[in-house]
Amino acid sequence: MDKLLIEGGRTLSGEVAMSGAKNAALPILCASLLTADPLHLTNVPHLNDISTMLRLLGDMGVGVTMDGIDGMVLDGGGLNNAVASYEMVKTMRASILVLGPLVARCGEARVSLPGGCAIGARPVDQHIKGLQAMGAEVTVEQGYVHAKASRLKGARICTDMVTVTGTENLMMAACLADGETIIENAAREPEVVDLANCLISMGARISGAGTDIIRIQGVDKLHGATHAIMPDRIETGTYLCAAAATGGDIRLLKTSAAYLDSVVDKLMDAGCDITVERDAIRLVAPKRLKAVSLRTAPYPAFPTDMQAQFMAINCIADGVATIRETIFENRFMHVNELMRLGANIQIEGNNAIVRGVDKLEGATVMATDLRASASLVIAGLVAQGETLIDRIYHLDRGYERIEEKLAKLGASVRRVR
Repeated sequence: MDKLLIEGGRTLSGEVAMSGAKNAALPILCASLLTADPLHLTNVPHLNDISTMLRLLGDMGVGVTMDGIDGMVLDGGGLNNAVASYEMVKTMRASILVLGPLVARCGEARVSLPGGCAIGARPVDQHIKGLQAMGAEVTVEQGYVHAKASRLKGARICTDMVTVTGTENLMMAACLADGETIIENAAREPEVVDLANCLISMGARISGAGTDIIRIQGVDKLHGATHAIMPDRIETGTYLCAAAATGGDIRLLKTSAAYLDSVVDKLMDAGCDITVERDAIRLVAPKRLKAVSLRTAPYPAFPTDMQAQFMAINCIADGVATIRETIFENRFMHVNELMRLGANIQIEGNNAIVRGVDKLEGATVMATDLRASASLVIAGLVAQGETLIDRIYHLDRGYERIEEKLAKLGASVRRVR
């Protein structure tokens, strides 16, 4: 199993291009299930989660043809299997996104619960509740969600909590429903808007994406389209944090600060100078960062997917920061690993108190999830000596060619066995 070996102490500088957004690409790939026509996509990132989703869609009969470096064509004309097996779903929770499109187009779907889990933490009950409101008969048996409907009916759906994948699943299902569907308490994330834009280009009638009320007028069928995946705002934020931690000066290309207000604001509070261009962002870091406190919350507030990276930069900042996690109950698993590098962090419930230290020292650490692994990379870049990060398959789920991009910015990073 690959590991990542980082020799710390190098300042990041230079330019590097960002990739397409994983969290936008995954639901948009599933949108191919809604039509028998080809869907042409560009700026698709090469990531393990994308490969997993493509295998799942291929298992259902969707044809996948690569088109250039970051393009592909998905052809749902051969859709012949409305079952997403546990073996295909278990490695990626986003696989639940096939449920809504399959029911809408095929009238039936059997989709394994992600990871084979019972409905509970990170629940799918909001997906089920919404489909039931649209007239689907839904049962959960033997680890599978089984949904049936001759044709879904438009409905008013108010989710009990803000759920990104729930909003996306129900929005896709509603595109082929009979009548109008209104999703209240909808997720406002930019990735939801990107999906809506793709669906609209396919003939869907959607308004309100990006607000907490989305309206969808169902149509009889959708057609093919061409769509470019939005830049990855979390990848962008991660590289900005890496440059900030190392006292660097970098310019990120093929990206936008339009969806990064909360992250940019916090980096500026930490002392960074940030210049925003039309499709690029430049960050110049101070000699030492100032500690910045933050609280995660649904978009447009500070993203939970950037919490671990900011914890890493606070570890070597001047002062004390309080980080409050309000989205996921187990999102502090990186704390113990950061402490192995010399960080001073105290956990109090869903708060982490981070006291900046003068230096971190390299050690062997273990990645526990995608964003935790990113925080360890950032910490490794500033630690004295070598840091060896185990289980970096987590990184490959969300960061395309991370060692190549960091090396382009001057870091000493390589994969080892």
